[in-house]
Amino acid sequence: IMQYQTTGSFIAKDNRRTEENELIALRKENKRLLMENDILKQAALIMGRKSS
Repeated sequence: IMQYQTTGSFIAKDNRRTEENELIALRKENKRLLMENDILKQAALIMGRKSS
């Protein structure tokens, strides 16, 4: 109830501080970049095998 009185919402993302939202966004971007890096590493291995 205290959260609702402060922000007018019960939704968790509406009740986060700016720093918390930024941290969540950075973690999400980091995870995406790690996945992209893994994909590129696998592609490089596959291309290396084909050219051999």
